[in-house]
Amino acid sequence: MSGGADAAPTRLLSVSPSRLTLWLDCPKAYRLQYLDRPRRPPAPQRAIVSIGNSAHAALSHFWDLPEQERTPQGVMRLLARLWQHAGFDGPQQSMRWQAAVGGWLVDYLRGIDRERQPVALERTVALRTSSLAVTGRVDRVEERGGELVVVDYKAGSSPPAPDAARTSLALGLYAVALSRMFRRPVRQVELHYLPTGERVVHRHTEVALERKLAEAESIGADIALAHADFESRGIDSTSFEARVSALCRWCPVQEQCEQGQRMGPAWPLSAGLDRLTEVAGQPPEAPAP
Repeated sequence: MSGGADAAPTRLLSVSPSRLTLWLDCPKAYRLQYLDRPRRPPAPQRAIVSIGNSAHAALSHFWDLPEQERTPQGVMRLLARLWQHAGFDGPQQSMRWQAAVGGWLVDYLRGIDRERQPVALERTVALRTSSLAVTGRVDRVEERGGELVVVDYKAGSSPPAPDAARTSLALGLYAVALSRMFRRPVRQVELHYLPTGERVVHRHTEVALERKLAEAESIGADIALAHADFESRGIDSTSFEARVSALCRWCPVQEQCEQGQRMGPAWPLSAGLDRLTEVAGQPPEAPAP
């Protein structure tokens, strides 16, 4: 007899949007990062990641500042306290990029309502489907015209594509999660590219968001099958194919991947800054000590 009151509940697969995306990018990288034991120490942090982390942290804490400190000088002081120096080719390069990022943030904040407190900052969100337990973190949630809007910051070496907000699985899942948490529709999602101030905006329909959920569940089903195979066969599992590409040289687990190493040595930790300079301009000279 099955399906009675004592039947065990269905075990949900716990994922994040980034975990789902990593599976699509490279199942082997997924295995190396999430399943292999013992866990390997994290790869050294790249400078481009330090830039993104520092900018995100400053924007998260900006609304904690007293109103009289919400000035360009206040933003620069805040960023200085939160700046991450990892990955740069020495203190001079780090300080130059700190000054550049400070300029981005000042310009960005001039273009938004700094008096209105966002509904949420760095908000952890969660949702459940019939097969998944999804968690993630939203950079900012605003209320505009009686509606909630999802805002995600980007500070990488390339601006987001014109359709990036529409195609983003993460933003779609965040909209669904916030709709359930706040019990009101959330349709608009935005990517704000901090180096240039560019914004990529998309307004989802209910049907489109249902497709995002179906997409996540489809990816999750593939991951669950691979997990089961890994549990029975370990690293001999054939479910974790390496998808070799030029991105292998950026991969944080490349040194554990024979296929990835064939693409050449990992790029230096400061790689990507040249491309960012092309997009956002030369960083200013570091201030004198």
